[in-house]
Amino acid sequence: MSHKRLFFALWPSEKQRERLHDTIDPVVGLVDGSPVDRGTWHVTLVFIGKFSGRLIPELQAKAATIAVEPFRLCFDRLEFWKRPRLACLVAGTVPPELKRLVTSLTNMVADFGVSTEKRRFLPHITVLRGARFFDEQRLARAAVTEWSDFDLIDSVSQPGGSAYRPMKQ
Repeated sequence: MSHKRLFFALWPSEKQRERLHDTIDPVVGLVDGSPVDRGTWHVTLVFIGKFSGRLIPELQAKAATIAVEPFRLCFDRLEFWKRPRLACLVAGTVPPELKRLVTSLTNMVADFGVSTEKRRFLPHITVLRGARFFDEQRLARAAVTEWSDFDLIDSVSQPGGSAYRPMKQ
């Protein structure tokens, strides 16, 4: 069986996407860059990368045993990330419930031989690619989102970028 390129993420509902869009619309219009289709907006929790298709059912079964304590994310600013030239909607505070979820997922994927990046987790949503430098923009009104689950996402390469497809558990 083939391999897939996978990651775990918070995948917003349409209502959440609308709330996020309405909050950042006044600010993002002031920034140069190519908008990311909001239908693909997400918060990456753990990037897995190339993964054997035959092991996906086992990965999903183990992921289903991870309890998610409900939490809120408060996206309060738009930041420029120089190296990838991105404009990202950022939540400055990581709730303890989210930290525990990321730790649980990281430990679980390690059981499959997946090593993850060792950098500080910062919840963010990429909203523009190929962005030009701008000073951090504080949002006039923060976008608060509530979460109680996560998804396994299949990242499929295609002309013009990647398509993200939630793999429902």
